[in-house]
Amino acid sequence: MKSVRLLSVVTCALLLCTVIVCCTKTRLTRTTSTSPNIMDYLRSDSLNRFTQLVKIIDRAAYATELNTYGTYTLFAPTDSAVNRYLMAHNIASIEGLTKEQWQEVLKFHLLEESLPSSTFTDGKLPAITDYGQYLITGIKNVNGVSSYFINRQALVTQANITVGNGIIHAVDHVLEPSVSTIAELLSKDTTYSIFTQAVKETGFYDTLNAMKDQGGSQIWLTVIAERNQSYRDSGIANYSALKQRFSNTGNPKNVLDSLHLYVAYHIIPDVKYLADIVNTNSQSTLAPLEVLTDKLVGDTVLINDDSYSTLEGTVYEPGVKIDLSSSDQSATNGVLHTAQGGIKIKVRKPFPVYWDLCATQPELTRLSSIYRKQTFLFDYGDGNTFAGIKWEKSCLKYRAGVNGYLGDYWQVGMGRSSSNTDNLGTCSGNSWIEFTTPLLVKGKYKVWFCYYRQNSTTISVQALFDSVPLTSALIQFDKKISSVDFAKESELAAIGWKWWAGVNKKSGSTAARMLGVVDVKETGQHKIRFELVSGANADCNFDMVQFIPVDWPSQTSPRFNPDGSVEY
Repeated sequence: MKSVRLLSVVTCALLLCTVIVCCTKTRLTRTTSTSPNIMDYLRSDSLNRFTQLVKIIDRAAYATELNTYGTYTLFAPTDSAVNRYLMAHNIASIEGLTKEQWQEVLKFHLLEESLPSSTFTDGKLPAITDYGQYLITGIKNVNGVSSYFINRQALVTQANITVGNGIIHAVDHVLEPSVSTIAELLSKDTTYSIFTQAVKETGFYDTLNAMKDQGGSQIWLTVIAERNQSYRDSGIANYSALKQRFSNTGNPKNVLDSLHLYVAYHIIPDVKYLADIVNTNSQSTLAPLEVLTDKLVGDTVLINDDSYSTLEGTVYEPGVKIDLSSSDQSATNGVLHTAQGGIKIKVRKPFPVYWDLCATQPELTRLSSIYRKQTFLFDYGDGNTFAGIKWEKSCLKYRAGVNGYLGDYWQVGMGRSSSNTDNLGTCSGNSWIEFTTPLLVKGKYKVWFCYYRQNSTTISVQALFDSVPLTSALIQFDKKISSVDFAKESELAAIGWKWWAGVNKKSGSTAARMLGVVDVKETGQHKIRFELVSGANADCNFDMVQFIPVDWPSQTSPRFNPDGSVEY
């Protein structure tokens, strides 16, 4: 069966502390007049678990801040955790560290978002600490009991203590941030010595050792490194042998040299823990136009493990396993993973991308009380409410509990205000909306726009890909497929229509229009824009865009259901 790249991700795509505009965040804040705030709770804890932490907070002059109105998350070390920390660092008492030193410790335990344990996954949290590094979470089994494991350093002894200004999670160890860059992590571990030498000889060591770019912004990178044993298994005994095999110019610092590109192919320009990697299917690299693909098979993470369906049959290219035990190593400027085999640049073929327009927006999916649960109006703010969506003005309506894929879609009033769903109010009419695509491998694709027809008001909308109009068809949100006959799907597809929902959703209102063919010249993310041509409709429902290679065996399968299931 052919492989499908289904981009219905949650968590991460890129959560570099993006915050929803203030008025929206205020609406999400839950406060009461009777609940104590963080500091009051720590002082009055009936079990007296946090007396040492209270002393630290007082010495750091953080008490006022932790009693301030807001939506915080505090990972609170218990007394035994603090005493263990003091002993491990040969510190006699709380007074053994300065106010500023304790402030740095506290910053690594504090986030300015309320994150209940339901947001803990195998990977980084969807908000950054005040210290400026991410925390990662997971599950650890100790003596038959499973507990949340924070940063591979501390177990949560009590989760979800709700207070007036956020959430407290009690932990059994003090959390300690990374003090090494990715370059330093590689240098300290001699089992990476061949790869580390290649990093130095190609000039990437300085890149992996930097904390800030020239503009002063934080640098985040991810490296998938190879150990010496991996090279020896492929007949490469040392760096000289690696250079001889890969360097085609003799100068690894040359950006066109094959060894230079080889090392660049191991570097992802973002912070990606394994959970982030497996949720996004493919990763751009510092090698121009080249990507890494990934998949999760059981508990195994595979890189460049690809299947391609061709007219002659399925082509399978086995990939490389990621060593879970030595991956997710946090650094001050990113994260380090380890591959169990060789990762080389490969010729890549385009594959179908079934892109859900809601599930790929991390600013939405991180809102657990809203995503797939309730309709909500997102304020326009300064135009940066969402990193991957831009629209003309006013608010943007997210609709949940509907017939779209995953039971949601974006509803935009094109040319007139949107309808007043659930008495939430309306958003002003827009003449355009633009989305940033997921990563597309270079190649030719048919572009299908999938929507849910809600009313019969006449309208025409033009789609543009990277500012170039798609000319096969306009989108007419008032049109639907009058009848569904799966036996005649090929005839329907030939005239630019298809039924994209599951067999139990034969209402005719869930339709897809083939907008045109795009030739993606460069692997990466692109822009697709929708502009009003004529008419006006309050209920234009934007659900999914499908990029299917022009030579793919089927343009009409698979189909997608509101519950998230996929039918072939």
